Amino acid sequence: MRKKTKNIFSFGYLAFVFLFLYVPIFILIVFSFNSSKSKSVWGGFTFDWYIRLFGNELIIKSLINTLLLALISSAVAAVIGTAAAIGIHAMRKTAKAVIMNITYLPVLNPEIITGVSFMLLFAFVNFESGFSTLLAAHISFCVPYVILNLMPKLRQIDRYQYEAALDLGCSPYQAFFLVILPEILPGIVSGFLMAFTYSIDDVVISLFVSGPEMQTLPVTIYSMTRKQISPEINALSAIMFVVVLALLAAMNIKDIRDAKKRESKYFIHGG
Repeated sequence: MRKKTKNIFSFGYLAFVFLFLYVPIFILIVFSFNSSKSKSVWGGFTFDWYIRLFGNELIIKSLINTLLLALISSAVAAVIGTAAAIGIHAMRKTAKAVIMNITYLPVLNPEIITGVSFMLLFAFVNFESGFSTLLAAHISFCVPYVILNLMPKLRQIDRYQYEAALDLGCSPYQAFFLVILPEILPGIVSGFLMAFTYSIDDVVISLFVSGPEMQTLPVTIYSMTRKQISPEINALSAIMFVVVLALLAAMNIKDIRDAKKRESKYFIHGG
């Protein structure tokens, strides 16, 4: 009886969490088909906002800017973060602890302080706000996330693998790219994806370093809140949610298939 009550409580708690997370998104998707601009009154079903979305130059331009910025900044951050993580991993214990604490600072630091700091820096060096300032700022706050995702993978690697590869005739270049890189690649990918997500999602820092001709989608949406957010934003948000959901489903299906292949190979060799 106690176990049954515990299971009911656990299920109820889990259902509450999922409802809390996904009901707002569900409402947003439903109202993306609302013929009325009202946020609370249903005026009928329509696809007009999706059609108008692709004709809205401001939103499409901001979306392209956001995706381009996120891809470039995440890729550069992945390269810099990987090199930094390998260097930090090779340090002695005290030096490693100091550097890791410094690495945590941009993550824990309030975004408004980071945004104001970048704005003052670019003004001091007389650097015009635009794509280059956005890129520099986004790379800066993305690098720590790559490092933090990669450090656990580096700790899992046998420290003698690299030396063994050298003893077997590999050059340092070959030992890294053929032995070490495949081992830490999942950490690099997860760091890249986290950096990509944070870059797309950033509002505060981008607000301080973006110029009048270069705005990201979050900054554009924030600017709309002063007047009225267009229902076209609901349509865009619904499309982005469905795309992300489809990508996650595809990745999970791939992981399940890979796991089944590994199990089948294990049983074949075991037999």
